[in-house]
Amino acid sequence: MSVKAKYQAVLDLGQQLGIKNGDVTEDGGVLKIKGEANTPYVKNVLWDKIKEIGGESAADIKANISVSDDSVYHRHTVKSGESLSKIAKHYYGDPMKYTKIFDANTNILKNPDVIHPDQELVIPNL
Repeated sequence: MSVKAKYQAVLDLGQQLGIKNGDVTEDGGVLKIKGEANTPYVKNVLWDKIKEIGGESAADIKANISVSDDSVYHRHTVKSGESLSKIAKHYYGDPMKYTKIFDANTNILKNPDVIHPDQELVIPNL
C-alpha cells in the first residue's frame, strides 16, 4: 500500500473540512501535506485523524497545517436539540464550560438555556 493510500482518509477529511490551499506530495515514502484550516478546532480534527492512522509520531507523513482565524477556537452553527453544555462537551470535553461559550456570545444570547437552530456561536479559545 502506498503512503498516500494509507492516509487517504486524512485527505478526504481535509476536503470535507474545507482545508484551503491544499498541496499533497509524496517523496521517498513520506507523504507531505500542506494546507490552511479555518480554525484551530478544524486543524485539531485533522491532526487527530493523522495520529489515528499513523500513531503519535508517524515517520511517513509530514503535515504543515496553518490556521486562517485563530482569534476563536471555532464557529459553530446550532442544530436542533443542542444545548450550550452539549456543545461545550463536544469542543472542550467538559459540559460545565458552557459558560465560556455563553460569555463569548452575549451579543446574540441573553440566557444560557435558550439557543436556537442556525445561530452561529463563537467557540472561544480557552
